[in-house]
Amino acid sequence: MIDRSKVAIVIPVYNHGTRISDVVWKAFALGSPIFVVDDGSTDGTATILSSMENITVLTHQQNIGKGAALRTGFKAAQQSCNWAITIDADGQHKPEDAANLLNAVEDNQRPIVIGMRQGMERDHVPWTSKFGRKFSNFWVWASGGPFISDSQSGFRLYPLPESLDLPVKARRFQFEVEVLVRAHQQGIPILEAPVQVVYQKGAERISHFHPWKDFLRNSATFSRLIFSRIFQVWKQK
Repeated sequence: MIDRSKVAIVIPVYNHGTRISDVVWKAFALGSPIFVVDDGSTDGTATILSSMENITVLTHQQNIGKGAALRTGFKAAQQSCNWAITIDADGQHKPEDAANLLNAVEDNQRPIVIGMRQGMERDHVPWTSKFGRKFSNFWVWASGGPFISDSQSGFRLYPLPESLDLPVKARRFQFEVEVLVRAHQQGIPILEAPVQVVYQKGAERISHFHPWKDFLRNSATFSRLIFSRIFQVWKQK
């Protein structure tokens, strides 16, 4: 059983000024310290965060990527905690589902637990999310990672400092797939637990995923991981 007093909440945010306040307030119910990493927002996010009490705000002066923001949050959180729950700032996650992630961990385990989003095949879910999930799941496995159902979910439980010690090079969205491959290669268990997902419709939805740009970035990351895997196999012969 995880010591809940050693679990932090890490929320990376980039131009989610209309959502971040609600996400943080709901996260307060978990009773854990909250670290919000503002990854160079240019909207009103910084002003909103400065008005909120009982959270730690960490700021990147310019946007350098979700993966970099997560690492900044992990480094701060590990000063007092040895686990971090990550929650996206767009409001798609329900913080109360964090209990499912925590309950998936058995005694003496130090896994990464992924929030497996339910209902991702419904009509209102963006096609980019549906396609990206399947594309990513296959290539995580092909790159030497685990075969899982939702490799793109940002709602996760990470063990600290193990996750920071992994040789992950990606610093943008691709961090979340590469960390699974690197963890699997180093014997860190990867578990999944069901969570709910909420997708706002139309103009209400805030997403910084760019289908073609991020497809190319994903492809570059997976190519690097596959070549690395081939090289390691060759060295062992």
